[in-house]
Amino acid sequence: MEQILFYIILTILIVDFLLERFLDYLNSTKWSSQLPLELEGLYDAEKYQKQQSYERENHRFSLITSTFSFLLIMIMLLFSGFAFADGWLRNFTQNPILLGLLFFGLLMLVSDLLITPFDLYDTFVIEQKFGFNKTTVKTFILDKLKGWIIGAIIGGGVFALLIWFYSVAGNLFWLYSWVLVSVVMIFMAMFYSSLIVPLFNKQTPLEDGELRDAIKTFSDKVGFKLDNVFVIDGSKRSTKANAYFSGLGAKKRIVLYDTLIQEMTTNEIVAVLAHEIGHYKKKHTLLSIVMSILQIGFTFYLLSFFVSNPAMSKALGSSIASFHLGLIAFGILYTPISTVLGLLGSIISRKNEYAADRFAGEHFDAVYLIDALKKLSVKNLSNLTPHPWYVFFHYSHPPLLQRIKALKEISK
Repeated sequence: MEQILFYIILTILIVDFLLERFLDYLNSTKWSSQLPLELEGLYDAEKYQKQQSYERENHRFSLITSTFSFLLIMIMLLFSGFAFADGWLRNFTQNPILLGLLFFGLLMLVSDLLITPFDLYDTFVIEQKFGFNKTTVKTFILDKLKGWIIGAIIGGGVFALLIWFYSVAGNLFWLYSWVLVSVVMIFMAMFYSSLIVPLFNKQTPLEDGELRDAIKTFSDKVGFKLDNVFVIDGSKRSTKANAYFSGLGAKKRIVLYDTLIQEMTTNEIVAVLAHEIGHYKKKHTLLSIVMSILQIGFTFYLLSFFVSNPAMSKALGSSIASFHLGLIAFGILYTPISTVLGLLGSIISRKNEYAADRFAGEHFDAVYLIDALKKLSVKNLSNLTPHPWYVFFHYSHPPLLQRIKALKEISK
Protein backbone atom coordinates (compact mmCIF):
# COMPACT_ATOMS: atom_id res chain seq x y z
CA MET A 1 0.00 0.00 0.00
CA GLU A 2 2.75 2.43 0.95
CA GLN A 3 4.53 1.75 -2.36
CA ILE A 4 1.39 2.65 -4.30
CA LEU A 5 0.97 5.83 -2.24
CA PHE A 6 4.60 6.75 -2.88
CA TYR A 7 4.17 6.50 -6.65
CA ILE A 8 0.89 8.43 -6.50
CA ILE A 9 2.64 11.20 -4.57
CA LEU A 10 5.45 11.34 -7.13
CA THR A 11 2.97 11.39 -10.00
CA ILE A 12 0.98 14.25 -8.47
CA LEU A 13 4.10 16.35 -7.96
CA ILE A 14 5.41 15.70 -11.47
CA VAL A 15 2.06 16.40 -13.17
CA ASP A 16 1.60 19.59 -11.13
CA PHE A 17 5.08 20.82 -12.05
CA LEU A 18 4.63 20.05 -15.75
CA LEU A 19 1.18 21.71 -15.79
CA GLU A 20 2.62 24.89 -14.32
CA ARG A 21 5.45 24.95 -16.84
CA PHE A 22 2.96 24.40 -19.70
CA LEU A 23 0.82 27.30 -18.47
CA ASP A 24 3.93 29.49 -18.24
CA TYR A 25 4.79 28.54 -21.81
CA LEU A 26 1.29 29.42 -23.04
CA ASN A 27 1.57 32.77 -21.30
CA SER A 28 4.92 33.42 -22.98
CA THR A 29 3.30 32.96 -26.42
CA LYS A 30 1.44 36.23 -25.82
CA TRP A 31 4.67 38.22 -25.69
CA SER A 32 5.23 40.62 -28.56
CA SER A 33 7.98 42.96 -29.68
CA GLN A 34 5.36 45.33 -31.10
CA LEU A 35 2.79 47.23 -29.06
CA PRO A 36 -0.54 45.41 -29.58
CA LEU A 37 -3.37 47.55 -30.92
CA GLU A 38 -5.53 46.89 -27.86
CA LEU A 39 -2.83 48.40 -25.62
CA GLU A 40 -2.45 51.67 -27.53
CA GLY A 41 -3.35 54.48 -25.18
CA LEU A 42 -2.35 52.40 -22.14
CA TYR A 43 1.32 51.76 -22.81
CA ASP A 44 3.56 53.79 -25.05
CA ALA A 45 6.12 51.81 -27.06
CA GLU A 46 8.97 52.41 -24.59
CA LYS A 47 6.92 51.55 -21.50
CA TYR A 48 5.55 48.45 -23.23
CA GLN A 49 9.04 47.20 -24.01
CA LYS A 50 9.93 47.69 -20.36
CA GLN A 51 6.85 45.70 -19.33
CA GLN A 52 7.75 42.88 -21.72
CA SER A 53 11.31 42.80 -20.37
CA TYR A 54 9.94 42.66 -16.82
CA GLU A 55 7.62 39.81 -17.82
CA ARG A 56 10.45 37.83 -19.44
CA GLU A 57 12.76 38.41 -16.48
CA ASN A 58 10.15 37.16 -14.02
CA HIS A 59 9.33 34.21 -16.27
CA ARG A 60 12.96 33.05 -16.36
CA PHE A 61 13.37 33.59 -12.63
CA SER A 62 10.13 31.71 -11.86
CA LEU A 63 11.35 28.78 -13.95
CA ILE A 64 14.58 28.62 -11.96
CA THR A 65 12.94 28.92 -8.52
CA SER A 66 10.11 26.49 -9.27
CA THR A 67 12.55 23.93 -10.69
CA PHE A 68 14.74 24.29 -7.61
CA SER A 69 11.76 23.74 -5.29
CA PHE A 70 10.57 20.78 -7.36
CA LEU A 71 14.00 19.10 -7.31
CA LEU A 72 14.31 19.75 -3.59
CA ILE A 73 11.08 17.96 -2.69
CA MET A 74 11.85 15.14 -5.14
CA ILE A 75 15.21 14.60 -3.42
CA MET A 76 13.47 14.57 -0.04
CA LEU A 77 11.04 11.92 -1.29
CA LEU A 78 13.42 9.74 -3.29
CA PHE A 79 16.07 9.67 -0.55
CA SER A 80 13.65 9.52 2.42
CA GLY A 81 14.67 12.98 3.63
CA PHE A 82 11.48 13.49 5.63
CA ALA A 83 11.95 10.15 7.39
CA PHE A 84 15.60 10.98 8.10
CA ALA A 85 14.68 14.31 9.72
CA ASP A 86 11.97 12.58 11.78
CA GLY A 87 14.36 9.84 12.93
CA TRP A 88 17.11 12.31 13.83
CA LEU A 89 14.74 14.46 15.91
CA ARG A 90 13.49 11.39 17.78
CA ASN A 91 16.94 11.24 19.39
CA PHE A 92 15.98 14.39 21.30
CA THR A 93 12.31 13.83 22.16
CA GLN A 94 9.48 11.33 21.86
CA ASN A 95 6.78 13.83 22.83
CA PRO A 96 4.48 14.01 19.77
CA ILE A 97 3.74 17.72 20.13
CA LEU A 98 7.35 18.79 20.62
CA LEU A 99 8.49 16.36 17.91
CA GLY A 100 5.97 17.77 15.42
CA LEU A 101 6.95 21.35 16.24
CA LEU A 102 10.66 20.61 15.87
CA PHE A 103 10.06 18.70 12.63
CA PHE A 104 8.14 21.46 10.85
CA GLY A 105 10.28 24.16 12.46
CA LEU A 106 13.40 22.51 11.06
CA LEU A 107 11.89 22.00 7.60
CA MET A 108 10.61 25.56 7.35
CA LEU A 109 13.84 27.10 8.63
CA VAL A 110 16.03 25.11 6.21
CA SER A 111 13.61 25.75 3.34
CA ASP A 112 13.54 29.48 4.05
CA LEU A 113 17.31 29.67 4.25
CA LEU A 114 17.62 27.84 0.92
CA ILE A 115 15.24 30.21 -0.87
CA THR A 116 16.65 33.36 0.75
CA PRO A 117 19.26 33.83 -2.03
CA PHE A 118 16.40 33.78 -4.55
CA ASP A 119 14.47 36.33 -2.49
CA LEU A 120 17.55 38.54 -2.37
CA TYR A 121 18.00 38.34 -6.14
CA ASP A 122 14.33 39.05 -6.77
CA THR A 123 14.32 42.09 -4.47
CA PHE A 124 17.73 43.63 -5.04
CA VAL A 125 18.31 42.69 -8.69
CA ILE A 126 15.04 42.25 -10.61
CA GLU A 127 12.86 44.71 -8.68
CA GLN A 128 15.78 47.13 -8.41
CA LYS A 129 16.48 46.90 -12.15
CA PHE A 130 12.93 47.91 -13.03
CA GLY A 131 12.70 50.73 -10.50
CA PHE A 132 10.40 49.09 -7.94
CA ASN A 133 12.64 48.21 -5.01
CA LYS A 134 12.91 50.52 -2.01
CA THR A 135 13.77 47.81 0.51
CA THR A 136 17.04 48.18 2.38
CA VAL A 137 19.16 45.22 3.48
CA LYS A 138 18.27 46.05 7.09
CA THR A 139 14.53 46.00 6.33
CA PHE A 140 14.92 42.72 4.43
CA ILE A 141 16.68 41.04 7.37
CA LEU A 142 14.23 42.42 9.93
CA ASP A 143 11.28 41.24 7.81
CA LYS A 144 12.77 37.73 7.76
CA LEU A 145 13.32 37.65 11.52
CA LYS A 146 9.86 39.03 12.28
CA GLY A 147 8.30 36.53 9.89
CA TRP A 148 10.07 33.65 11.65
CA ILE A 149 8.94 34.85 15.09
CA ILE A 150 5.31 35.39 14.04
CA GLY A 151 5.26 32.05 12.25
CA ALA A 152 6.66 30.29 15.31
CA ILE A 153 4.14 31.90 17.68
CA ILE A 154 0.96 31.68 15.60
CA GLY A 155 1.76 28.72 13.35
CA GLY A 156 3.47 26.80 16.12
CA GLY A 157 0.66 27.44 18.57
CA VAL A 158 -2.04 26.31 16.15
CA PHE A 159 -0.06 23.23 15.09
CA ALA A 160 0.59 22.22 18.71
CA LEU A 161 -3.15 22.32 19.39
CA LEU A 162 -3.86 20.28 16.25
CA ILE A 163 -1.51 17.52 17.44
CA TRP A 164 -3.08 17.65 20.90
CA PHE A 165 -6.58 17.34 19.42
CA TYR A 166 -5.35 14.39 17.36
CA SER A 167 -4.03 12.65 20.47
CA VAL A 168 -7.06 13.20 22.75
CA ALA A 169 -10.17 13.76 20.59
CA GLY A 170 -10.22 10.55 18.56
CA ASN A 171 -12.84 10.62 15.81
CA LEU A 172 -13.73 14.22 16.67
CA PHE A 173 -10.22 15.44 15.88
CA TRP A 174 -11.33 17.00 12.59
CA LEU A 175 -14.20 18.89 14.22
CA TYR A 176 -12.08 20.51 16.94
CA SER A 177 -9.40 21.34 14.38
CA TRP A 178 -12.00 22.87 12.06
CA VAL A 179 -13.31 25.13 14.83
CA LEU A 180 -9.80 26.16 15.91
CA VAL A 181 -8.51 27.07 12.44
CA SER A 182 -11.77 28.83 11.54
CA VAL A 183 -11.61 30.96 14.70
CA VAL A 184 -7.96 31.85 14.02
CA MET A 185 -8.83 32.77 10.42
CA ILE A 186 -11.69 35.05 11.48
CA PHE A 187 -9.54 36.62 14.19
CA MET A 188 -6.79 37.34 11.68
CA ALA A 189 -9.30 38.78 9.21
CA MET A 190 -10.50 41.19 11.90
CA PHE A 191 -7.22 42.16 13.54
CA TYR A 192 -4.43 41.48 11.01
CA SER A 193 -4.17 45.12 9.98
CA SER A 194 -4.12 46.40 13.54
CA LEU A 195 -1.90 43.70 15.11
CA ILE A 196 0.41 42.24 12.44
CA VAL A 197 0.85 45.00 9.85
CA PRO A 198 2.25 47.53 12.40
CA LEU A 199 5.15 45.14 13.00
CA PHE A 200 6.24 45.71 9.39
CA ASN A 201 4.76 49.03 8.30
CA LYS A 202 3.66 52.32 9.77
CA GLN A 203 -0.04 53.15 9.42
CA THR A 204 -1.28 56.65 10.11
CA PRO A 205 -4.85 58.00 9.97
CA LEU A 206 -5.62 59.84 6.75
CA GLU A 207 -5.39 63.55 7.41
CA ASP A 208 -8.45 65.77 7.16
CA GLY A 209 -8.81 67.29 3.73
CA GLU A 210 -10.24 66.83 0.26
CA LEU A 211 -9.57 63.09 -0.01
CA ARG A 212 -10.95 62.16 3.40
CA ASP A 213 -14.03 64.31 2.80
CA ALA A 214 -14.61 62.68 -0.60
CA ILE A 215 -14.31 59.19 0.90
CA LYS A 216 -16.72 60.05 3.71
CA THR A 217 -19.20 61.66 1.30
CA PHE A 218 -19.29 58.55 -0.88
CA SER A 219 -19.47 56.06 2.00
CA ASP A 220 -22.34 58.03 3.55
CA LYS A 221 -24.10 58.15 0.17
CA VAL A 222 -24.12 54.35 -0.18
CA GLY A 223 -24.86 53.72 3.50
CA PHE A 224 -21.48 52.27 4.37
CA LYS A 225 -20.27 53.21 7.84
CA LEU A 226 -16.54 53.83 7.69
CA ASP A 227 -14.53 55.64 10.33
CA ASN A 228 -11.07 54.12 9.90
CA VAL A 229 -9.04 55.33 6.91
CA PHE A 230 -5.27 54.79 7.11
CA VAL A 231 -2.23 55.49 4.98
CA ILE A 232 0.51 52.84 4.96
CA ASP A 233 4.14 53.56 4.08
CA GLY A 234 4.25 51.11 1.17
CA SER A 235 7.06 53.17 -0.37
CA LYS A 236 9.27 51.77 2.39
CA ARG A 237 9.65 48.61 0.28
CA SER A 238 8.38 49.28 -3.23
CA THR A 239 7.14 51.96 -5.61
CA LYS A 240 4.17 49.75 -6.55
CA ALA A 241 0.78 51.14 -5.58
CA ASN A 242 -2.13 49.40 -3.89
CA ALA A 243 -5.11 49.79 -1.56
CA TYR A 244 -7.15 47.32 0.44
CA PHE A 245 -9.91 46.83 2.98
CA SER A 246 -9.34 44.79 6.10
CA GLY A 247 -11.26 43.82 9.19
CA LEU A 248 -14.89 42.99 9.81
CA GLY A 249 -17.73 44.92 11.40
CA ALA A 250 -16.56 47.81 13.53
CA LYS A 251 -12.95 46.76 12.92
CA LYS A 252 -13.06 47.29 9.16
CA ARG A 253 -10.68 49.85 7.76
CA ILE A 254 -9.43 51.27 4.46
CA VAL A 255 -5.67 51.13 3.97
CA LEU A 256 -4.19 53.31 1.21
CA TYR A 257 -0.59 52.97 0.08
CA ASP A 258 1.21 56.30 0.10
CA THR A 259 2.34 55.48 -3.45
CA LEU A 260 -1.32 55.27 -4.50
CA ILE A 261 -2.09 58.72 -3.11
CA GLN A 262 0.93 60.15 -4.92
CA GLU A 263 -0.11 58.71 -8.29
CA MET A 264 -3.89 59.16 -8.40
CA THR A 265 -6.43 61.94 -8.27
CA THR A 266 -9.01 62.13 -5.50
CA ASN A 267 -11.80 60.84 -7.76
CA GLU A 268 -9.68 57.91 -8.93
CA ILE A 269 -8.92 56.89 -5.35
CA VAL A 270 -12.59 57.13 -4.39
CA ALA A 271 -13.45 54.99 -7.42
CA VAL A 272 -11.02 52.29 -6.24
CA LEU A 273 -12.54 52.40 -2.77
CA ALA A 274 -16.05 52.33 -4.27
CA HIS A 275 -15.04 49.01 -5.85
CA GLU A 276 -13.91 47.68 -2.46
CA ILE A 277 -17.07 48.92 -0.78
CA GLY A 278 -18.99 47.11 -3.51
CA HIS A 279 -17.50 43.82 -2.28
CA TYR A 280 -18.84 44.52 1.20
CA LYS A 281 -22.25 45.72 0.07
CA LYS A 282 -22.70 42.65 -2.14
CA LYS A 283 -21.61 40.31 0.69
CA HIS A 284 -18.58 39.05 -1.23
CA THR A 285 -16.36 39.31 1.85
CA LEU A 286 -18.84 37.33 3.97
CA LEU A 287 -19.25 34.73 1.21
CA SER A 288 -15.49 34.34 0.93
CA ILE A 289 -15.18 33.71 4.67
CA VAL A 290 -18.04 31.18 4.65
CA MET A 291 -16.52 29.35 1.68
CA SER A 292 -13.12 29.27 3.39
CA ILE A 293 -14.64 27.86 6.58
CA LEU A 294 -16.48 25.15 4.65
CA GLN A 295 -13.32 24.25 2.76
CA ILE A 296 -11.35 24.05 6.01
CA GLY A 297 -13.96 21.69 7.45
CA PHE A 298 -13.94 19.51 4.33
CA THR A 299 -10.14 19.33 4.36
CA PHE A 300 -9.91 18.32 8.01
CA TYR A 301 -12.70 15.77 7.56
CA LEU A 302 -10.73 14.09 4.77
CA LEU A 303 -7.52 14.37 6.77
CA SER A 304 -9.08 12.45 9.66
CA PHE A 305 -9.45 9.39 7.40
CA PHE A 306 -5.85 9.39 6.22
CA VAL A 307 -3.48 10.93 8.74
CA SER A 308 -3.61 7.99 11.20
CA ASN A 309 -2.96 5.41 8.48
CA PRO A 310 0.61 4.05 8.95
CA ALA A 311 0.92 3.74 5.16
CA MET A 312 1.05 7.54 4.91
CA SER A 313 4.24 7.73 6.97
CA LYS A 314 5.69 4.62 5.36
CA ALA A 315 5.17 6.17 1.92
CA LEU A 316 7.69 8.82 3.03
CA GLY A 317 10.19 6.17 4.11
CA SER A 318 9.48 5.99 7.84
CA SER A 319 8.67 2.80 9.74
CA ILE A 320 7.10 4.84 12.54
CA ALA A 321 3.67 6.37 11.99
CA SER A 322 3.45 10.03 13.00
CA PHE A 323 1.00 12.88 12.63
CA HIS A 324 3.48 15.26 11.00
CA LEU A 325 4.63 12.78 8.33
CA GLY A 326 1.04 11.79 7.61
CA LEU A 327 0.19 15.47 7.24
CA ILE A 328 2.88 15.98 4.58
CA ALA A 329 1.74 12.93 2.60
CA PHE A 330 -1.89 14.02 2.83
CA GLY A 331 -1.01 17.57 1.76
CA ILE A 332 0.50 16.27 -1.48
CA LEU A 333 -2.31 13.78 -2.12
CA TYR A 334 -4.82 16.58 -1.56
CA THR A 335 -3.26 18.72 -4.32
CA PRO A 336 -5.72 17.72 -7.11
CA ILE A 337 -8.70 18.48 -4.88
CA SER A 338 -7.10 21.75 -3.78
CA THR A 339 -6.54 22.69 -7.43
CA VAL A 340 -10.19 22.07 -8.35
CA LEU A 341 -11.44 24.03 -5.32
CA GLY A 342 -9.00 26.81 -6.17
CA LEU A 343 -10.31 26.99 -9.74
CA LEU A 344 -13.90 27.21 -8.50
CA GLY A 345 -12.86 29.91 -6.04
CA SER A 346 -11.12 31.89 -8.79
CA ILE A 347 -14.17 31.68 -11.05
CA ILE A 348 -16.35 33.07 -8.26
CA SER A 349 -13.73 35.70 -7.43
CA ARG A 350 -13.55 36.97 -11.03
CA LYS A 351 -17.34 37.14 -11.14
CA ASN A 352 -17.34 39.13 -7.90
CA GLU A 353 -14.74 41.54 -9.29
CA TYR A 354 -17.02 42.36 -12.21
CA ALA A 355 -19.90 42.90 -9.76
CA ALA A 356 -17.79 45.22 -7.57
CA ASP A 357 -16.70 47.14 -10.68
CA ARG A 358 -20.36 47.53 -11.66
CA PHE A 359 -21.20 48.81 -8.17
CA ALA A 360 -18.45 51.44 -8.41
CA GLY A 361 -19.52 52.40 -11.93
CA GLU A 362 -23.19 52.75 -11.03
CA HIS A 363 -22.74 54.50 -7.67
CA PHE A 364 -19.70 56.64 -8.46
CA ASP A 365 -18.18 56.86 -11.94
CA ALA A 366 -16.95 54.09 -14.24
CA VAL A 367 -14.61 56.46 -16.07
CA TYR A 368 -12.64 57.26 -12.92
CA LEU A 369 -12.34 53.58 -12.06
CA ILE A 370 -11.09 52.83 -15.59
CA ASP A 371 -8.47 55.55 -15.24
CA ALA A 372 -7.42 54.24 -11.83
CA LEU A 373 -7.11 50.64 -13.05
CA LYS A 374 -5.03 51.79 -16.03
CA LYS A 375 -2.65 53.72 -13.78
CA LEU A 376 -2.25 50.80 -11.37
CA SER A 377 -1.58 48.31 -14.16
CA VAL A 378 0.90 50.46 -16.04
CA LYS A 379 2.74 51.64 -12.92
CA ASN A 380 3.11 48.04 -11.71
CA LEU A 381 4.11 46.82 -15.21
CA SER A 382 1.26 44.30 -15.17
CA ASN A 383 0.81 41.83 -18.00
CA LEU A 384 -2.24 43.10 -19.87
CA THR A 385 -2.42 40.28 -22.43
CA PRO A 386 -2.20 37.03 -20.44
CA HIS A 387 -3.12 33.75 -22.08
CA PRO A 388 -6.77 32.74 -21.34
CA TRP A 389 -5.72 29.40 -19.85
CA TYR A 390 -3.21 31.11 -17.57
CA VAL A 391 -5.99 33.45 -16.46
CA PHE A 392 -8.31 30.48 -15.82
CA PHE A 393 -5.79 28.76 -13.56
CA HIS A 394 -4.12 31.70 -11.82
CA TYR A 395 -6.13 34.93 -11.94
CA SER A 396 -8.48 35.86 -9.13
CA HIS A 397 -9.23 39.13 -11.01
CA PRO A 398 -10.24 39.46 -14.66
CA PRO A 399 -7.54 40.91 -16.95
CA LEU A 400 -7.57 44.70 -17.22
CA LEU A 401 -8.82 44.90 -20.82
CA GLN A 402 -11.86 42.77 -19.99
CA ARG A 403 -12.65 44.89 -16.94
CA ILE A 404 -12.37 48.07 -19.00
CA LYS A 405 -14.71 46.63 -21.62
CA ALA A 406 -17.32 45.78 -18.98
CA LEU A 407 -16.98 49.20 -17.32
CA LYS A 408 -17.44 51.00 -20.62
CA GLU A 409 -20.76 49.20 -21.05
CA ILE A 410 -21.85 50.69 -17.71
CA SER A 411 -20.79 54.23 -18.64
CA LYS A 412 -22.74 54.26 -21.93
